[in-house]
Amino acid sequence: MEAKVPRFIPSDFAADYRAIPDGENRNLNLREEFRKILDQEKNIQATSILNGAFMDMLTGAAPFILFSIRRILCWGSKEQLMDWTTIDDTAKYTAYAALDDSTPRYLQIAGSELSANMLAEIMTELTGKTYSVLRPGGLGLFQFMINMTKLTTPDKGKTYPAWQGMQYMHTIYKGDCKFKHLDNDRYPMEFTSAKELLQKFLNGDVVMYSLPE
Repeated sequence: MEAKVPRFIPSDFAADYRAIPDGENRNLNLREEFRKILDQEKNIQATSILNGAFMDMLTGAAPFILFSIRRILCWGSKEQLMDWTTIDDTAKYTAYAALDDSTPRYLQIAGSELSANMLAEIMTELTGKTYSVLRPGGLGLFQFMINMTKLTTPDKGKTYPAWQGMQYMHTIYKGDCKFKHLDNDRYPMEFTSAKELLQKFLNGDVVMYSLPE
């Protein structure tokens, strides 16, 4: 504001946090808290890029695909669709948006919309070995586990403590943050699909993504 910056792209790059109840996901709730502050400033044109979850985490950073036992970890519905976009595609799309003077307040993108069942089918096709869905329980049990993890290992000073990662998985499988529409076609680019990324990972062309500390 002091520098009279006319346009601003906040570091949202996440699922649609506007629909997440307060207290359900710490990091996404903080984004919503900042959105309310930002939207009060009428002299700054803000555009948030929402990309769902970073698809790169499917290589092992997040336990959706359990490669060693050929399972897809699922809480809740096996048919719940989830939005995934690679980091590189998100960056490229953001560059286009930064050069576009007519961007709306929100842009939503996804390289793939996948359920647990669809992930199992992709991994079965790519590996030639049967992958199936492992569902330890419903979202209620998962929330209890999150609460217990937060109680026993709070790690409040960390960006991604264990319970925060669990909250992300809970949020995605709950489905509140699922995009109702996509803006993929706004700019002239092609998005990497989960099948393409996982094929490259299995071939050794990309390494397993690691979350920042």
